[in-house]
Amino acid sequence: MQTAYDTQAPKRATNLSINADLLSKAKELGINLSATLEQALVEVLRKRLRDQWMAENQAAIEAYNQHVDRQGVFSDGLRSF
Repeated sequence: MQTAYDTQAPKRATNLSINADLLSKAKELGINLSATLEQALVEVLRKRLRDQWMAENQAAIEAYNQHVDRQGVFSDGLRSF
């Protein structure tokens, strides 16, 4: 599966503002903030890219679905189920 970003890109330091209580509780539980943020960003990025792709291709998807409704799919006569 193709990744949504370059997984080999170097890490870069950044500054974030986080709720102080949330941060202290995460530290108490030994949660790796960098890894957790990266995982969350990957999920958000994939969802946004998927949504963007769907929006960009909506007309083609609708046209294909209309074609299938009218003509069926190529394997209709070949399937035994």
